Amino acid sequence: MDVTPTAGQSPAPRDGGLGRGDRERLGRLLGDPGLAWLVERVRQRMAAGRPLTGTVTLAHPDDPQRRAAEGLLGRAPRAGRSLSVRLDTVDAILRRSGAGPDGLAAAVVALTGPVPLNAEVRAGEERAWEQAYAPLATLDAELADWTERIRKDGLVRRLARTPEAARPLVEAAIRALRSLPAVPPTSRATFAARHLSGAHALDEGTPLAALVLSGLRVLTGFPDGAGAEWRREAWASGGLLKDDVSSTVLCLNLRGTPPLDWMADAGEPVVLTLRRLTRQPSAPAVPATGTVHVCENPAVLSAAADTFGAASPPMVCVQGQPSAAALTLLRGLSAQGSGLLYHGDFDWGGVRIATALRRSVPWRPWRYTAAHYLAALAEPAGALQLTGSPAETAWDPALAVALAEHGVRVEEEAVLDDLLADLRDVIDSRAGESA
Repeated sequence: MDVTPTAGQSPAPRDGGLGRGDRERLGRLLGDPGLAWLVERVRQRMAAGRPLTGTVTLAHPDDPQRRAAEGLLGRAPRAGRSLSVRLDTVDAILRRSGAGPDGLAAAVVALTGPVPLNAEVRAGEERAWEQAYAPLATLDAELADWTERIRKDGLVRRLARTPEAARPLVEAAIRALRSLPAVPPTSRATFAARHLSGAHALDEGTPLAALVLSGLRVLTGFPDGAGAEWRREAWASGGLLKDDVSSTVLCLNLRGTPPLDWMADAGEPVVLTLRRLTRQPSAPAVPATGTVHVCENPAVLSAAADTFGAASPPMVCVQGQPSAAALTLLRGLSAQGSGLLYHGDFDWGGVRIATALRRSVPWRPWRYTAAHYLAALAEPAGALQLTGSPAETAWDPALAVALAEHGVRVEEEAVLDDLLADLRDVIDSRAGESA
C-alpha cells in the first residue's frame, strides 16, 4: 500500500494520475526546494498512517523557505521565529488549481514516489530477520540457549546491521561452530582457511570472529572477561591457537618419553607445550596406577614434588581455566585409559573451571564434593567470602547448594594437607602391593 487516504479523500494512484502539464504545474507549486521540508513532513505523516490535517511548523526557517511557503499559500510574507502551514489549506489549493486534483497525498506521491507504511516496513524487516536467523535452528541442543540469547540481545543485528548481511554471517558461524572444539588444536588461520572463506575470516575485529567466539565460549564454558589475553585464551579453550608454543601445561611424574622419564626420575615438575604434545611420536604413557590426580593450582603440584619427589603419583595442573595444552594432554591420557581425579577451589570460579574441564574429559571428584566442602569449613581458617554468580555442580549437585548456603570459599591451598594425605595413601598402597 503506497498511500493511506485521509477522511474524505480517495486513494491516490501510484503516479497521482497526472499528465505532463499537470506535473509541471505541480512542480511549480510544491516542487520548490524551499518546500522540501513540507513535503518530507507530509511523507512522514503518510508513512505513519496519520491524516493530512492540521498544522505543521518549521522552526527557524530561512528566507527561501519563507518565500516558497508564502508563494504557495498566496499570502504576504510574515515575520517570526517559525513558519506554520495548514495542510488542509495546501490540499485545497492543489485541488482548486488543478495541479493536484486528487489532493495533497497524491501530489506528494507524484513528486517523490510511493510512501510505504512504517508498520509494513517493520513487518517486512522482521520477516527478513527471521529468515536470517533460521539456520541457527540446525545447531545442536547444547547451543540452543545461546541461539535464543543472541536473538534477544541483538548481537547479530549489531554485528551485521541488515538482514541481508546477517544471513551469510550466521551461516558462516554455524559452519565454524559445528567443527569446534578443534581436535587436535590448530591455528585460527588454518582453521578459518579450512572451514570458512579464507585464513583471515576469524581475524580480530571481524563480525564473524565476535559471533563465533560467543558460541565457542558456550561450548567450552570459558568465563566472561575482556582484553586481548582473555580472547586469546578463550579461542585456545576451543582448540584455536595463536601459536603452538604459548599454550602450556604443568605436570609431575608422567612418563613415556625420554625427557619425561628423566624428569620423573628426579621428581621434578615439567612444563609441556602444545607443540610437544601434538608433534611427539607418542603421548605420555598411562601411569602404573591407572590414575592421574588433576589439580587447579600450581601450589598443590609443587607441594607434592617437594614432599614426595619421584614417589609422587602422576599429577597434572590446569592452572586455572584449562589451556589447549592441558586439554590435549588430559584427553590423550583419558583416551588411553587413565582415570582422572580432579580437585579445584571451592568457589564459583573453581566450579566453572571444573565444569569446563568435564565437557572435554571425564573425571571423578578428588575431595571435591559437598561433604568435603563442609569438612573444610570446619577447619580453623580465615573465612573468605564467596563472590560471583552461582553455577551448577553436575558431579555433585549438593555442592552448589552448600556453597550458596554458606557463602564461604575455600581455596585449594587451604586443604593442601588433606590432598597430600591422599597422595601418601596412594604411595603406601603401591608400596604394599609391591612388597
